[in-house]
Amino acid sequence: MTVRLGVVMDPIGSIKPAKDSTLAMLLAAAARGWELHYLEPGDLFVRDGRTFGRTRVLRVFDDPGRWYGLGERRTLALAELQVILMRKDPPLDMEYFYTTQILERAEYEGCLVVNRPAGLRDVNEKLYTAWFPECCPPTLVTRDPDQVREFLDEMGEIIVKPLHAMGGASVFRVRRGDPNTGVILETMLEYGHRFAVVQRFLPEILQGDKRVLLVDGEPVPYALARIPAPGEFRANLAAGGHGEGVPLSAREHWICERVGPTLREKGLLFVGLDVIGGYLTEINVTSP
Repeated sequence: MTVRLGVVMDPIGSIKPAKDSTLAMLLAAAARGWELHYLEPGDLFVRDGRTFGRTRVLRVFDDPGRWYGLGERRTLALAELQVILMRKDPPLDMEYFYTTQILERAEYEGCLVVNRPAGLRDVNEKLYTAWFPECCPPTLVTRDPDQVREFLDEMGEIIVKPLHAMGGASVFRVRRGDPNTGVILETMLEYGHRFAVVQRFLPEILQGDKRVLLVDGEPVPYALARIPAPGEFRANLAAGGHGEGVPLSAREHWICERVGPTLREKGLLFVGLDVIGGYLTEINVTSP
């Protein structure tokens, strides 16, 4: 029987096909003969307790000039899909939250949703590293600027990141004595009204920020080492970094052994760990 696979994602016409992992998944599914159904969050709805989507049959191509084709829109009960990939990018705003609730209802109706909607709500990609402090660099999550200043004095050099963004957006590197410290903290913490994550700066970033993939809690044996562009400290591909495939180190295997079982229990079947210099810095569950 042909597997009917739904994918909930941002507009497919706006992706960068050369590096988009969702497209890679869809190409692999198409190669297996699976039937693909395209959805954006606004296509989902609930009627009298049943979940539906205004889907379009999707064709995908390994062609940077033409990577997709869409059929006519039609309404389909989500229970008619065997699998739904939830691949909507952050931010995790209320619309994202509502989307996961609709997909959780589809899960109740018998559809396998990857990743599990409840797990997506539970696991903030930057904050959830706190569940594994033995794997992480010194890390502070706060909205108190005085605590950040104390942490900066202790560490000498830090990274400040928002809890809700992705792709290296709004990430600041701050050194002790930096005259811009005040305005950075005002911007990131919104004068004490918004949480941010603060970590000791890891100079090993220049050798690469490794993306380690876990599939059902087990690591893929090779990682993607993302190398920052010249003059840049952010290694994200979206920030101009480039990637190199490298085998996992013993330390990275150890991190996977610590983290993998918990993520599997939460139904997070496809996860990307960010590791710098042997330290876990993020747990990416939305669309790694």
